[in-house]
Amino acid sequence: MKKSTKLTVAVAHPVTEGGVVFLDVAAHLGTPGVNWTDSAVRVVTYRVAGKEYYLATDRFDLTAEEVAQIYKLRCDIEIFFGWWKRHLKVYHLIDRSDRGLMVQILAGLITYLLLAIYCHEHHSEKVNIAWARELRHKIHQKNSGGITDAGAS
Repeated sequence: MKKSTKLTVAVAHPVTEGGVVFLDVAAHLGTPGVNWTDSAVRVVTYRVAGKEYYLATDRFDLTAEEVAQIYKLRCDIEIFFGWWKRHLKVYHLIDRSDRGLMVQILAGLITYLLLAIYCHEHHSEKVNIAWARELRHKIHQKNSGGITDAGAS
């Protein structure tokens, strides 16, 4: 949720001083009669590396620290998948089962590591798209007996 979201505190819960969580309340969000939430939601705010995060959740069964940790892990997962999409050019999942997802993730990581080794050994650089294209071209030439797409009829 946004820092500027209007909230009306119904119940304030104690927080550990010096901890990452600095606010844990049950509150109504919005303005009465306009966009007011019918029932109170839990609002947990926490700080990590100097940045503040504001969360609205219906999870009253967890501690505020657990809520903060879950959202931090969720953010880490989203960052990983963003990296995966950018570097491995994976735009969709082949299989949504646990095993299918694991196979696709591991295959992508192995591919990236092999590409990193190639770039380091042959170019003394980190992975970049130019070296990936060069390697793909070399593999294609080797598999087609030296005939490239431009020379094929």
